Order: sequence, then structure tokens, then C-alpha cells
Amino acid sequence: MADVLGCYTIKSHGTKVARLHMYDWIILLLLAVIDGLLNIIEPFHRFVGRDMMTDLRYPLKGNTVPFWAVPLIGIVLPCAIFGGIYFKKKNFYDLHHGILGILYSVLITAVITDAIKDGVGRPRPDFFWRCFPDGKDVYDNVTTGVICHGEKSVIKEGHKSFPRSFAGLGFLAWYLAGKITVFDRRGHVAKLCIVFLPLLTAALVAVSRVDDYWHHWQDVFAGSLIGLTVASFCYLQFFPYPYDADAFWPHAYTFQLAEASRNNNTANSYSVRPTGFETVNVPEGHGGIALRDTNLEAGRRP
Repeated sequence: MADVLGCYTIKSHGTKVARLHMYDWIILLLLAVIDGLLNIIEPFHRFVGRDMMTDLRYPLKGNTVPFWAVPLIGIVLPCAIFGGIYFKKKNFYDLHHGILGILYSVLITAVITDAIKDGVGRPRPDFFWRCFPDGKDVYDNVTTGVICHGEKSVIKEGHKSFPRSFAGLGFLAWYLAGKITVFDRRGHVAKLCIVFLPLLTAALVAVSRVDDYWHHWQDVFAGSLIGLTVASFCYLQFFPYPYDADAFWPHAYTFQLAEASRNNNTANSYSVRPTGFETVNVPEGHGGIALRDTNLEAGRRP
């Protein structure tokens, strides 16, 4: 069917698809703005007392996986895979829905997790050194709560431990499962290794955050559940289940093929053979020129 109807490239269908999903892109930008605001506002400063500092004295260190590398791993790398499949198959529906789906997965998850971070205000495992960079702890004489004298931005970040998620790689796992038809019932279990690779990468990045004392293990566990749930909803909004017969392409492409096929069948059903006419000279007194239906004379009755 795809070979008959031709390729769906950026040039041929880019404007049409973008126009159909204009509101989706507008909402996506709105989510980005909301997440930016959630990162600007001050999080809730949960009470931290002297007795609680025992579990918050881990060293303050940098990240094994830098922050700038996370978008490259969770967004740019999957989009590069989407682009590679596009240049191979020339299907803009797949490229557009893949990029839109993964961006929605990341931004919806980011809004949820950042909102929870600001609302909960859980201190990070290295909160002591954020609060007291010189190691001299000061507490309120009445409440025994901490009186921080560290850098304000560092202390602010110290109240954002819960939760943490990497939804982009979860969406990529779903996407690869559909592309390699991992559940085709042929028993090629090696395909599962390809699907698990993005999940393993996300797990290792999450574990590195625990090892660097930026998150508690409960943070990455809860964040992973949120990320996988959102990524699953976003993927299934655009693509069929991986075990579906049409799992390779998004829903919109399948509908486009069905609509184009239906239009072709309708056009063929209304096509008829044109009637042939020829000019005949009629004797004087009978009106001059007349038309004769050659199809009727040949015995081709309508």
C-alpha cells in the first residue's frame, strides 16, 4: 500500500501534519514554560533538625553524568534514531510523531516531578554541606532546626531531592519494541536486549545520582515509575501496541493510508467510458448537422 501511494516526506506532508498538530505544539510550549517557572520558584523548605542530619551528611560532589549530557542521552539520541529511520523509510508521520511523543513524555514528566519536588521539599543526602559549607553547623535553640549560612542557590537545590525520572529513554524503549516487532510470537528473545538497552541506560544514570548523593534511592524509584507511566501513555497515544500487526507505523499514518485507499476506490467506482459522437450531414430541411452516438450503434447499450 505504501509503495502504491508513495512516500510521505517533509516536503510533501510536512505542512499538513504540522497544521494538524498545531495545538499540540502550542501546549508543548506551554508545558516548557510551566516547567521553567517551577524551576524558578522557591521550593518548600521542610523542617530539618539536628537529629535528622545523621542521614544528610554525605559529601557534596559533582555528577558522574553531567547535567548537559542528560538531554543528549534522553532526547537528542532518540531523535537521531527517529531521523535515521525517516531517511531510510521516508515517512514524515513517524518522524513527527516520534519527536512530538518523546518531547511530551519528557515535559509532562518534568512538570509532574518538578511540581512534586517544590511541594515536598525533601532535602538531598548532601544537605549538611549545602547548608553549612564550612562544616560549622548552627541550629535554632528552640526548634533545633538548621540555620543555614551557605549559598542561597545551593541550599535551594538541596530541597529538591524527590523525585527523579528519565522518561525519554522509556519512550525510546517502546519505540524500538514497535520497530523491531519484539512481540511477533516468533521467539526471537534477542530483540528484548535492544529494548532493554535504553532502560538499562536510564537505570545506570539514575543509580549514578544515588552514588553521587544527589538523590535518595526512593527518589529515583518513584521517579522511574512516573517516567515509565507517562512515556507509556504518550507512546500509545501516537503508536499501536508493539504486538499489533501495524506496530511499525503511527496511527496517523495507518489512517492516512486507509483514507487514501478509500478515496481511490471511490474515484474508480465513478469512472465510466465516455460516449463517442461523430458529426453527420443531414439533408437540407432537417436542421443541417446532427450528432450520432457511435456507442449505441455498436451495440454498447448503457
